[in-house]
Amino acid sequence: YAKNFYESKLNQTEEGQAIGLSYFKERGFSGHTQKKFELGYSLDTWDAFSKEALSKGYTTEILEKAGLLIQKEGQRSAGYDRFRGRVIFPIHNVAGKVIAFGARILKTEKGAGANQPKYLNSPETEVYHKSESLYGIFQAKNAIRQQDLCYLVEGYTDVISLHQAGVENVVASSGTSLTVEQIKLIARFTPNVTILYDGDMAGIKAALRGLDLVLEEGLNVSIVLFPDGEDPDSFVRKVGAVAFKQYIQTASKDFITFKTETLLQDAGTDPFKLAGVISDVVHSIIKIPDAIKRQISFNRTSEMMRVDEQ
Repeated sequence: YAKNFYESKLNQTEEGQAIGLSYFKERGFSGHTQKKFELGYSLDTWDAFSKEALSKGYTTEILEKAGLLIQKEGQRSAGYDRFRGRVIFPIHNVAGKVIAFGARILKTEKGAGANQPKYLNSPETEVYHKSESLYGIFQAKNAIRQQDLCYLVEGYTDVISLHQAGVENVVASSGTSLTVEQIKLIARFTPNVTILYDGDMAGIKAALRGLDLVLEEGLNVSIVLFPDGEDPDSFVRKVGAVAFKQYIQTASKDFITFKTETLLQDAGTDPFKLAGVISDVVHSIIKIPDAIKRQISFNRTSEMMRVDEQ
């Protein structure tokens, strides 16, 4: 019900068209793409949604349970809408049911609204567990299966832009670091994951720490870094779908190679740092469940580091 409400407000109100639709057009999202992801807009008023939902017979209790309504402490009033004055990205489960929302604020006013977070997500509810959900999995699952490969990006707009460019086997972890549940969800459709990073070094190092989890689940992980200042969304819009796919093929490195190269650059010629790198990489390789893949990784890494394999 909420998804339909937000979708109608995007397309059928002046405010929705002036603020929400113009933002999506600016991002280059077509009408078809908006429909495919069921994008919407929440009006910039305290209770537009809850007032309407209550009049349709939904209770404050159920709206609160769904994370759509926030009750003020100690007050008996109906409370206020969680999402106000934001564009709405519905989050679907694998079967295509809407289980939560991500919402982005567009106004950058000084004053009362200035300290609001740019993105606001539904809270954990009985139907939505952030650590078990991937944005775009419903729209991407068939393409992931067909191409036997899943691209993993960070944000909603990355997913939508790539879809529109014809790269449909893509999901986002929506700002959380990858969890075992999310990895298992991808593994239902393919063992091959390519992670697309917009490469600032701090982010990459943080990412490297989380990726051992993916290896432990037996997935084949590759990593692609984009040129400085580019993310998947901006890059695909700049170069187009064909060049984008070509870039991914040539720039893709398997995780162990990538990790080794990244850490080696950092260590330089310092013997103590190099010893640290070796032990760090070995710790990753031993997480790989498949003995043959493990052996190949040891072999390759020892060559890269000029260290005896044993």
